[in-house]
Amino acid sequence: MARRPLSAALALIAGAAALVAPTTTAQASTPGDKDVTAVLFEWKFDSVAKACTDSLGPAGYGYVQVSPPQEHIQGGQWWTSYQPVSYRIAGRLGDRTSFADMVSTCHSAGVKVVADSVINHMSAGSGTGTGGSSYTKYNYPGVYSAADLDDCTAQISNYQDRANVQNCELVGLADLDTGEDYVRGRIAGYLNDLLSLGVDGFRIDAAKHMPAADLANIKSRLNNPGVYWKQEAIHGAGEAVSPDEYTGTGDVQEFRYARSLKQVFNNENLAHLKNFGEGWGFMPSSKAAVFVDNHDTERGGDTLNYKDGANYTLASVFMLAWPYGSPDVHSGYEWTDKDAGPPSGGTVNACYSDGWKCQHAWREISSMVGFRNTARGEAVTNWWDNGGDRIAFGRGSKAYVAINHEGSSLTRTFQTSLPAGDYCDIQSGNGVTVNGSGQFTATLGANTALALQVNARTCAGGGSTDPGTSTSGASFGVDATTQLGQNIYVTGNQAALGNWNTGSALKLDPATYPVWKLDVNMPAGTSFEYKYLRKDASGNVTWESGANRTATVPSFGKATLTSDVWRG
Repeated sequence: MARRPLSAALALIAGAAALVAPTTTAQASTPGDKDVTAVLFEWKFDSVAKACTDSLGPAGYGYVQVSPPQEHIQGGQWWTSYQPVSYRIAGRLGDRTSFADMVSTCHSAGVKVVADSVINHMSAGSGTGTGGSSYTKYNYPGVYSAADLDDCTAQISNYQDRANVQNCELVGLADLDTGEDYVRGRIAGYLNDLLSLGVDGFRIDAAKHMPAADLANIKSRLNNPGVYWKQEAIHGAGEAVSPDEYTGTGDVQEFRYARSLKQVFNNENLAHLKNFGEGWGFMPSSKAAVFVDNHDTERGGDTLNYKDGANYTLASVFMLAWPYGSPDVHSGYEWTDKDAGPPSGGTVNACYSDGWKCQHAWREISSMVGFRNTARGEAVTNWWDNGGDRIAFGRGSKAYVAINHEGSSLTRTFQTSLPAGDYCDIQSGNGVTVNGSGQFTATLGANTALALQVNARTCAGGGSTDPGTSTSGASFGVDATTQLGQNIYVTGNQAALGNWNTGSALKLDPATYPVWKLDVNMPAGTSFEYKYLRKDASGNVTWESGANRTATVPSFGKATLTSDVWRG
């Protein structure tokens, strides 16, 4: 964990240390053909189970990462989950039964489970935990006593001093002496308990604050010592502890990757990404766990987050298309108070409601999970850029992506290595035809992407056409819940859609609520951008989040966009 003021650090304790990894033969890609992890931050376990069945499994996610399951201090803030008081599965997000049921349900959906694991420290303060256990700092009855936490009882103050970083207290939390055999055994016992419930991997929180040899010893005691293992070890220039030290036990989270994506998408040219990864001095791809943002960095500001609109969405598209590391897709909730805990205590009644952002389910992001699975093992081919913020590249003969991160539309003929035939642009839901030379011509709206892959040849739902309709245009349909007095509108970059003027936006019909519908006439062949917005009785406007949506009116009938879901 990087140096932060105490108040900020306490609020960011979840990601306090820094490393993520898989097995003793540290390879970055998680085992199997699906290496994308959806990180459902602070979701209750029964809500995670539902997501595995409804969205994660169907989208092709290989793993779901859940927040720490162990008993922790009481309180509404999210970071209370990262102050354990025992190793009982009795936290805010669910008990032992709900956790076990979640693992079983996710497995049935083809999704493996990674548990965020807090083993560097215990809590500060004193009181009664979420499962009823009494505790005081340095005394956790039945688990640890002061002798297990007395190596250094001062707060970490010098990141250039290895002993200070690894033996002293992270933001004042009781630091476990992981050099002791007893402590190692208790930690291994907790992880083995999770393994007995079917857990497939661990994220090791605050790994940088434990010697790599201590973690290797703990991992060797597991019933499955080859379990997927990713470690949070934040890179800090000139610091005494380097993330590279931890690659012997598994994957390591490459924080420079996320920081650099923010720099490029906000301030530089996407053309610079041509050799992104090891060419930028990052750790080997086979050992790197990567992300656009996580719960710490979205609040700390060192990476992009959901508030960054198209920059965030397109960075996620790039991450999932680019063959470096093993990607995490963060899926959390909206916040203004950086300490605020999850809405409804972690119960997700529906995506895009109650503040849940559900980034894992955004069409632009979720569609790229299948893209990545299809392109696995294929090198980058057919790179193109305009020297600025427009890039395109293929993944051999399996997939191809183009990103237009500029303020105007891009129309060009792209060269691919794809087999000839019809494809579905999984970003927009529109059809694309690749000719016998591997070329296709398409228009990308400002700040949008296009993605093709050989396992998505036809468009189902959004983007299909209805040749039986005599008038060309688009049929909109968006699933959006509202409160009394609120209505849903659509606008876009065409006069027929109001030219992005909220006062001229078109109101959709709620007759089939919660799906709001509207047919709009536009000329055949029109490529357009659009977005939904909500207005209340006073005329206050709330835009949906994410990048502009795109579609093209077909040669016959209407572009059918009736599978859209409001992005809160």
